[in-house]
Amino acid sequence: MSDNQTESGNQADDQGQTSAQSQAAFQALINLAMQSRRSAKGLPAQVDITPHWSGIGFELMGRRFVAPMGEVSEMLEVPYYTRLPGVKPWVKGVANVRGRLLPVCDLAVFLGDRIHSPRKQQRILVLENDDLYTGLLVDRVFGMQHFPVDTYRAELSYEQQDAASFSEGCYLNDGVEWTVFRPERLCADAQFLNAAQI
Repeated sequence: MSDNQTESGNQADDQGQTSAQSQAAFQALINLAMQSRRSAKGLPAQVDITPHWSGIGFELMGRRFVAPMGEVSEMLEVPYYTRLPGVKPWVKGVANVRGRLLPVCDLAVFLGDRIHSPRKQQRILVLENDDLYTGLLVDRVFGMQHFPVDTYRAELSYEQQDAASFSEGCYLNDGVEWTVFRPERLCADAQFLNAAQI
């Protein structure tokens, strides 16, 4: 046998071994990929993100209300206030809040009812827009509330005559109706702006 034939035989053997090694390596990769797929956890389920509407939740006259975020500037515990003579019964007085005089108005009395909660639970919603700076006394405040926009209803399930002029539909949350209260409308109301006793 010549040297050339021996060399060709060796090359063929080397190529056969290399091909077998390549096949074995490729098969090992396939097995590893299959094993990874079997043990891999699935991706989290795609959740539809529903847009939400946010507002400040509060209770008044035994009902839940929510005011748009931009219409309430802050929430306070009821500060000490000084009573004023010659004002309507729903004006509780005036309080000094960080050096500013804040008129305190009992929203329930203005709407023809009364506050139902103990003083410890009562809170003040501060309204500040243009030239008006005032505080509304409410039964309690629940802080920021978020409602899926698809739970909004334009009509209420009960008669809301006392606050109808200042309300705009409601949101439902866990079977509870939250009436949308618009302080902006209250601030434009002639009766609310005229607090002097006639």
